[in-house]
Amino acid sequence: MSALKQIKEDVTRLWSLIVGLNITGRQFVKPQITVHYPRQVVDNISTFRGPLELVPRPNEPGKPKCIACMMCVSACPSNCLKAVMKKPPKPTPEELEAQKEAEARGEKIKKPPKEPASFIYDYTLCSLCGSCVDACPAKSLRFSTNEAYLAGPDRQAYVYDLLDKLARQTEQQERMFVKVS
Repeated sequence: MSALKQIKEDVTRLWSLIVGLNITGRQFVKPQITVHYPRQVVDNISTFRGPLELVPRPNEPGKPKCIACMMCVSACPSNCLKAVMKKPPKPTPEELEAQKEAEARGEKIKKPPKEPASFIYDYTLCSLCGSCVDACPAKSLRFSTNEAYLAGPDRQAYVYDLLDKLARQTEQQERMFVKVS
């Protein structure tokens, strides 16, 4: 009886091997879908979610649309964003007097826009979920699609100061504009 049981187990194992080889054989004859970088590059880069970047103001390209509400920081499950709000400048005595006069006339007082003092993004912690982009009421965050091929010597190379990055991008665009003109 034990010999019959042994033969049954051997047939089961042999059948399992045949099924596995069948799957391997079918995958072996299919065309490759792997891209061999750098000889080839992917063609669907527009759907890539790269590192975050700040969206510039339409009328002031060097400044972000960010209103420093900190919604992106609180929405981030990975805790990869660190933003600090810039304190508004103290009004001069003349400005205080003008505000009081405007209040007396019933006019609305225009407050200075809120801005971030610093905006640090750690790409190594980011899960690329998009919660921060969705939570931003000013739509001042977006994924960068032009930075698909990143390489760096250490983790610190992927910690970005987004305000500095926006300033460098603006400067680069201005230089390109000057060259074209």
